[in-house]
Amino acid sequence: MTAATPGPDATPDTVGELVCSARSCRAVPGWGVLWNNPKLHTPERRKVWLACDAHREHLSEYLRVRDFLRDVVRVDELVRAEP
Repeated sequence: MTAATPGPDATPDTVGELVCSARSCRAVPGWGVLWNNPKLHTPERRKVWLACDAHREHLSEYLRVRDFLRDVVRVDELVRAEP
């Protein structure tokens, strides 16, 4: 399992809440987009972007064209790390 973290646009009032990682989106995510950069990360390392239904395909495709996408799973399958 992988730890989920708030999106890149998270503000102090949203830390601890799960929000979509798409820029300016504040929707509750339903998906964890698992990725790694093979030039930087070990093969077993997984980074997580959270995605709402509207942004799941966009975020996945962004990572897919860079060969970074590893998996897409439901948010409830992720293990949440404590801040």
